[in-house]
Amino acid sequence: MVSRTRKLRGSRTHGRGKKHGRGAGGRGGTGNAGLHKHKRKWMIKYDPDHFGRHGFTRHAQMHATTSIDLEDLVRHLGEFEAAGHVKKDNSRIDVDLTAVGIDKLLGSGRVTLPMRITVAKASEAAVAKVAGAGGEVVLPSPSGT
Repeated sequence: MVSRTRKLRGSRTHGRGKKHGRGAGGRGGTGNAGLHKHKRKWMIKYDPDHFGRHGFTRHAQMHATTSIDLEDLVRHLGEFEAAGHVKKDNSRIDVDLTAVGIDKLLGSGRVTLPMRITVAKASEAAVAKVAGAGGEVVLPSPSGT
């Protein structure tokens, strides 16, 4: 037995006063107790961002647009045809990009084949290049009309 404990036998508080020896009394509370009161200086020094909100929450879920360039479209025509999204006629090739899961057609690259492309959105450059090759881009009609 430690000599101090031996000396304080029978003294009820062992020299700590009434509350120091009970529970977490000597620490000033358990956990984060007292951060707005007697542990404020500790909080300011070691955990300054403890209180308050930080950053922001984006409530609207943004839908990522899946896009493809004309160059990539021409390169992947064989794959799309094998999947059943491309139909070849004598005059042109019909491509349904909405069935493939592509939302937008971009105008990077060259087109030499006449194609009829069905897609939700297309850039002006893509529409012009497809029309220049003798094809067309079919866009959905505006929902307002």
